[in-house]
Amino acid sequence: MKKGLTRELITLRITYELRDGMYVNLGVGIPTLIQNFLPSGMDVMIHTETGALGCGRIAEPEEWDNDLINAGAQPITVIPGASFFDQIYAFGMMRGGHLDLTILGAYEVSEKGDLANWAPPGRAVAGIGGAMDVACGAKKVFVAMEHVDQKGNPRILKECTIPVTAERVVSKIFTDLAVIEVTQRGLILKEIAPDFTPDEVQKVTEANLIIDSELKMIEL
Repeated sequence: MKKGLTRELITLRITYELRDGMYVNLGVGIPTLIQNFLPSGMDVMIHTETGALGCGRIAEPEEWDNDLINAGAQPITVIPGASFFDQIYAFGMMRGGHLDLTILGAYEVSEKGDLANWAPPGRAVAGIGGAMDVACGAKKVFVAMEHVDQKGNPRILKECTIPVTAERVVSKIFTDLAVIEVTQRGLILKEIAPDFTPDEVQKVTEANLIIDSELKMIEL
């Protein structure tokens, strides 16, 4: 079976969407890798619901500080000018619409942009956590995930089959096979992984894909 992009390359592609001055929240999974791929000199403030603004790269073992972790419980560094606060303020930033962008992992995304990322299929969990707050509060929501699950089943569906975190919030999906924009017309296939065809991507996507007239290879 052909391989698409690695998790690191998915992350690298997403960094091209970032702009100086943005306040960005990173969810658990692939999104946390973005901290390691921000271009040098880019003025982006990374927010974590654990209570920090100005997160840097993932910490090396010799740099670990158990008081500095991200939403995925990974030890992190911070950049000059970082600030720390309790979760009341962290969630206030999320709920108050102060974040320009959140980049989240997902189990499923529907063709309407519904996001399902808090209840793993077939597993019980204690609660929804902060996923709903940031998905509804951020000005824009991106999803970063593998295109199919471990059994090869599509994750981009006509309708989500597991509990939804937030409805109609996702604006763009980044996977190992494609970059897909969520619009009122439907899902538009904007970019495609090297060595893959639109038909191959459609075969592993339950929702219908609209092929962009300027479809191109994912640029890295």
